Amino acid sequence: MLTSVRSLMAATVLAGSAFVAAPAAAQEVEISANAAIVSEYRFRGVDLSGGDIAVQGGVDVGLPAGFYVGTWGSSIDETTVGYGHTELDLYGGWSTDISDTVAFDVGVIMYMYPNAGPGDFDYVEFYSSVGAALGPAEVTLGVAYAPDQDSLGGTDNFYIYTDLGVGIPDSPISINGHLGYTDGFLTFTNNSKAWDWSIGVDVALGDTLSVGAAYVGAEGDIVAPAYDFVDDTFVLTLAASF
Repeated sequence: MLTSVRSLMAATVLAGSAFVAAPAAAQEVEISANAAIVSEYRFRGVDLSGGDIAVQGGVDVGLPAGFYVGTWGSSIDETTVGYGHTELDLYGGWSTDISDTVAFDVGVIMYMYPNAGPGDFDYVEFYSSVGAALGPAEVTLGVAYAPDQDSLGGTDNFYIYTDLGVGIPDSPISINGHLGYTDGFLTFTNNSKAWDWSIGVDVALGDTLSVGAAYVGAEGDIVAPAYDFVDDTFVLTLAASF
């Protein structure tokens, strides 16, 4: 359920879930938290931390009947991005198991930049995904749509992506890949269309910690000396889940 949300937001931190059940007298509520330090914050292949380290974290609450709400935040670079120094995301949705191996997820997320300067920066996006377990592999196909908003220049944005993760049997190592396609405002190409990608390795260090390394990039038509938000790079991650 929650992995697909974080895949949508930023493929640089995919912390696992450690749930705490509510008392038996109440309806079941599951709470998890995650924290990470990444060498660079990439959102759909785009650098939002100016090439510097970012601190990230969030809290997820699973509710009865498959509903959930959560929040996630990251430091961003105020100078290059121009949206202040903090991103804060609020989201909610519903997920269900279609079968023993297939799950469906749908929801809405709001991206907020609370200390940005004057102007419209916050925007809302709707998302949906289908995930399937195929032996040691997990495959996700997802879409996201942000309707016309002032913060998107009065236009919309469409995103489609697929994630593939394969755990190596009898080891703490998993290999993951991501491919996404954007059509709309959130690109750095002249035709407002762009592919983004990543391929990486994660290693679990016990039940709560993990480390990862990924090669990440996106298409762009940025001309020097302007800052290159989409150059290919390696992103390192140290993550914890609670």
